[in-house]
Amino acid sequence: MLVGYVSDERYVAIPEVLLEFEANGKSIEAHSRATGAVYADVIPDEQYKVTLACRNFGSKSVEMTPRTDQPYHFRLLQDGLLGYMWPKWVQSGGQSEFRVHAVEAYKLELYCYGWKKKFIRNIGWFDEHGPRATMQITPDNDYTQTGVRWNTQGYTNPHHKQYIEAPGRSGLYYLHASTESGAFFSFPWIVAPTTPKAPVAVLAANINWNAYNNFGGRSNYIHADEFPPTPTVNARYDLKRYTDSEHRLYNADDYAPLSFDRPEPINHIPENVEATDMITGRSACHVAPAEWRFLAWLERENIDYDLYAETQFHDGTLPLDLYKVLITTTHPEYWTRDMYYRLKEWVFEHRGRLMYLGGNGLNCEVVFNDKYVMKVKNGNIMTLDNPMQGAESRFDIYNESEANLLGVAFTRTGIMTSAPYKVIDANHWVFEGTGVSAGDVFGKKSLHERVPGGASGHETDKITPSSPVNIELLAKGTNIDDGGAEMVIHETRSGGMVFSVGSITYSSSILVDDILSKITSNVLNRFVQG
Repeated sequence: MLVGYVSDERYVAIPEVLLEFEANGKSIEAHSRATGAVYADVIPDEQYKVTLACRNFGSKSVEMTPRTDQPYHFRLLQDGLLGYMWPKWVQSGGQSEFRVHAVEAYKLELYCYGWKKKFIRNIGWFDEHGPRATMQITPDNDYTQTGVRWNTQGYTNPHHKQYIEAPGRSGLYYLHASTESGAFFSFPWIVAPTTPKAPVAVLAANINWNAYNNFGGRSNYIHADEFPPTPTVNARYDLKRYTDSEHRLYNADDYAPLSFDRPEPINHIPENVEATDMITGRSACHVAPAEWRFLAWLERENIDYDLYAETQFHDGTLPLDLYKVLITTTHPEYWTRDMYYRLKEWVFEHRGRLMYLGGNGLNCEVVFNDKYVMKVKNGNIMTLDNPMQGAESRFDIYNESEANLLGVAFTRTGIMTSAPYKVIDANHWVFEGTGVSAGDVFGKKSLHERVPGGASGHETDKITPSSPVNIELLAKGTNIDDGGAEMVIHETRSGGMVFSVGSITYSSSILVDDILSKITSNVLNRFVQG
């Protein structure tokens, strides 16, 4: 009978896995086929101990019961080096557990990422007496919904402490894991203050990181609605996004949840990379490595700030009324309803000042099943094919258009292009000290290597019918097909203000473009001064 399938951490089929089924003193041998399928002469509904072994993967044993109507999904983890902090966000003085997967001895060091990578302290070397005992074990089936729960198996000794106390200074920290053979992996840790220390709060877009994290074989971009019945053999043959020209990514009524309890390889930063280096890779340009570039700029300019995770804003850890300015950067695409309306009230009723230095932001609602599991409310994207005739965003389907607050919203024009901005209103105070005139271009340089070309790009936002009536257009990206980001500002009746740049690549340009840097300084100084 078909017992199930064997797949790796990307839900890719693994052939030639050796399986041994044991029950009632008898043993049955089986091998996985090219599709990852496992056929064996077992008795349905009887419990078996199953041991799996495969070259370059960690062996493991599980208890399972074969079902004729429900194939079982065995999951193996490739040999290598991975890690994450748990929780991934904490306040100063709090503790997080480091969860590292390694098949050899590894060293762990703590760094703070600002203008420079600042070494904080050595955490130590870690290994065990048993062979490969620092290897982690992933659960079976779809653990994107439940988390990998590393350090559950084999970490019962209380003397084997796996915790680190968060430093007193708020910021973006990274753990550096390295092995004797030369492997290296880095992973982020967001440390918020216990009480505000600066007039400016910056949000790390960790909800967005989780939406794009495909560890386990699912994200909001791969199998968003549900765990597929069979593993991937060849993505170009198996996934509708590659085989169906009419396929729409979001066309379901409901979407399976995504757990934060998973490593985030998309946030890895190579050991020798500095803030002024190009952002390499497909994913890094719009998640933590790109956000680091903006934090580096703040420190280069001697601007004090407190860093919070978006999840800390959601749960109330961030005391918004105690800050003069809130900044969100790069790609804060996924927000909860409570976050949005709390921020809107702060801006419109309490004189709050918001700097939105990203693109495709606040575009889709998420809800939390619990503190560490979220569900994305994508809706059906068919309603967005004519954005100006219906909903302006996925967030608008269930709430209102984010343009009501930000002044702009994402549109598909200009997607995956980058270009400089062109000055529209050169007399506005935003451009003081820049020396620009109407029609001049700025933001020519960028560290954004995936979509090179300038500070307006990757994904861009524009003014919509939902934008405030007093919106001021300051500059517009020169992207093809009129797809450039629109840089805008508006003021509320209470005296609150919003400055929006509408571009993912903006934060990747701020360290290398002097005019962009001056514009951002002008806005931030004006907002802080009130």
